[in-house]
Amino acid sequence: MTHEEDQVAGLLLAAGGGRRLGGRPKALLEHRGRPLVEYAVGVLRAAGCTRVHVVLGARADAVRGRARLDGCVLVDNPEWESGMGSSLRAGLGSLAGTGARAALVSLVDQPGIGPRAVARVLAAHQDDTSLVSATYDGVRGHPVLFGAAHWAGVAASATGDRGARAYLKEHESAITLVECGDVAEPYDIDTEDDLGHLE
Repeated sequence: MTHEEDQVAGLLLAAGGGRRLGGRPKALLEHRGRPLVEYAVGVLRAAGCTRVHVVLGARADAVRGRARLDGCVLVDNPEWESGMGSSLRAGLGSLAGTGARAALVSLVDQPGIGPRAVARVLAAHQDDTSLVSATYDGVRGHPVLFGAAHWAGVAASATGDRGARAYLKEHESAITLVECGDVAEPYDIDTEDDLGHLE
């Protein structure tokens, strides 16, 4: 096991209720015959994350029942309806005391971002102060890697649906950008029209 794999935990945010999808939780959308959350965990593992924490919210019991998430740490976010910020806080909180020195954050509704992009971001991890973001044709996206030195600051500024956006804006000059537009597509599954991206 390499140093990175041991120290960087995958943190999958999968709590959303799919409001614009008629209230279908994104974690349970089918992709390649399995729930999307299961696919997304597979991507993190294939990229080299051996420890994966999954933040659940909408219909968490149904997700637990349907998706095979063996070996993952499942984190319930009772405040999931308040937006992604609460999921990010819950996820980072769950990493305290695990020995993880960085969190690689990915979103359940971006199946176009596969292991190659995630592995590139993972490879840019150096230490607790690392701040790394994938970019797509120069535009910042996911996954994002936060060294442990940033967790408290990210958690403090993560409100509503903004997640870590405000924190990243404040620390723009410190971010290592990793271009992934040649190996991944950063679309979101947000609306009925987007469901065409699923296979």
